[in-house]
Amino acid sequence: MKPGEPLLRIGALDPRVIAYNLTRAGFEVHCTGDGHDGLRLAMRETPALLVLDLMLPSMDGLAVCTELKSRADTSTIPIVMVTAKGEETDIVKGLDLGADDYVTKPFSPAELVARIKTVLRRGPPKDLVTSRDRIERDGLVIDRDNHSVAVDGQPVAFTATEFRLLYTLASNPGRVFTRDNLLDRVIGGDAPVVDRNIDVHVRSVRLKLGPRRELVETVRGVGYRFREEMS
Repeated sequence: MKPGEPLLRIGALDPRVIAYNLTRAGFEVHCTGDGHDGLRLAMRETPALLVLDLMLPSMDGLAVCTELKSRADTSTIPIVMVTAKGEETDIVKGLDLGADDYVTKPFSPAELVARIKTVLRRGPPKDLVTSRDRIERDGLVIDRDNHSVAVDGQPVAFTATEFRLLYTLASNPGRVFTRDNLLDRVIGGDAPVVDRNIDVHVRSVRLKLGPRRELVETVRGVGYRFREEMS
């Protein structure tokens, strides 16, 4: 995060506690409690990150997210959604629209700060064309140029769809992908991939990863992610 780049918090609840803790953590913070006002502020300031409550007056958080992600000048702003516990449908919608992470109420200020730092450290989502050609992690080696996977030094055969699925997750560690996210990214000509069939492909990938299967994590009710490295 560069000096002078603010965070923007759009939330219907009293923002003072959150703003205080984010400021203590070293962030410059702008706050608003209204969806329309927040959208205008985000377009004017282009913040380093947006903390977005989904329940907002005048314009809900999903609509704000949709508008920001549809504009070239704001589409890359990372968004951390704040949702009520159990709003899995809204979480999935937000992630499908391009949100980077979410935190459910109630949450501690420390948890929110940690999530924000993780998203900022992660950077924008990597495009499959420009991300790393070779990924190595805990005995797993994924080589995009050779379209090969090795586990603990042993080559493992993956179908084209399985390879794209694993590579998509591994090249964006910590990022949660919904099933629709993965469907858009990994569908190929070698096998039909529709709706919950993504789950079947994930199970196959895990089976082939053997002792490294735990690297592909399930986010219950939402989708999947590749386990983030502990710093």
